[in-house]
This record gives sequence, structure tokens and C-alpha cells, in this order.
Amino acid sequence: MQRRSLLKLGLVSGAVLALAGGAAVLLRPGLDQGRLTPAARALFASLGRAILQGTLPTETEAQARALQGLVERVDAVALNLPAHVQAELSQLVGLLCTAPGRLALAGLASDWPDASGDEVRAALDGMRYSTLAVRQQAYHALHEIVGGAYFSDESTWKTLGYPGPLVL
Repeated sequence: MQRRSLLKLGLVSGAVLALAGGAAVLLRPGLDQGRLTPAARALFASLGRAILQGTLPTETEAQARALQGLVERVDAVALNLPAHVQAELSQLVGLLCTAPGRLALAGLASDWPDASGDEVRAALDGMRYSTLAVRQQAYHALHEIVGGAYFSDESTWKTLGYPGPLVL
């Protein structure tokens, strides 16, 4: 195959993937009226399980409650974001909730709820250390949202050794 043909094939393939991914996000956004969709809730629970490993409770029921609380706080954060930031978050989460978007952006073949913690951590590391700025930005956004939402609850402060705000 000639180099010119290969370049044309690459450009056409990229355009088709971009259109398909954009259409999928429009049909299945990550936020609905500022609230997390069920797929987005599953995404953040999986991200929380991977990112917060070692800080989550070890008991199964307590861990499930902690992840549920995390998802509720992420939902509250999303609801209170400005409209333009909600739109960006909805696009990112919507893309990650589609199989092609998840594979392209995170490199994860399994669906988020089906992936093991190690698979999700590997996908996040792939995003974090990627040479593509968009993958790094997506990683940092997801990491900050999960960490901020989880540790905003007083019950998690003990894990950090944070005694709480000083009484003045």
C-alpha cells in the first residue's frame, strides 16, 4: 500500500470514528438534566473502586455504601456545575460509557462494572501516562472528581489523618 493511500485511509477512519463517537454521545449523554445517568453512575463507582483502593472500607457492605455515597456526591457536584462545564462532563462521561469511546479513550475493553479493579487501574494509568493531552486531561478530571467527592465527606477524613476544621 502506498503511503498516500495509507494516509487517506487513516483520515477517513478517524473521521468515521469521530462521527460515530459524537453521535453516540448525543444519543447517550453522561448527564441528564445535570444528573448522572445510570451508566455514568456505574462508571464513577468503578472509578472509585480503582482510584480509592486502600482507602475504602474492606468489608463488602461498607465498601458498597461508601461507593454509593461517592456516586451521590459526584451527582451533587455535577448538578451544581455551570452549564458549560456540565456539557463538557456529559460529553466525557457519555463517551466513556460507550464501547468505542471507552476503548479509544481509556483502552478498556470490558464495560466499567464488569472490569476488575486492576483492569480499571491499568486503563487509568494508560490515560495518565499517555502522550495524548486529551487522555491526560480526562484522567485528571476523573481523578479530581472522584477524590474530591469522596473526601468531602467527614467520615473519610480519619483515613487521611485530617481532624477536621479548627474551631475558632
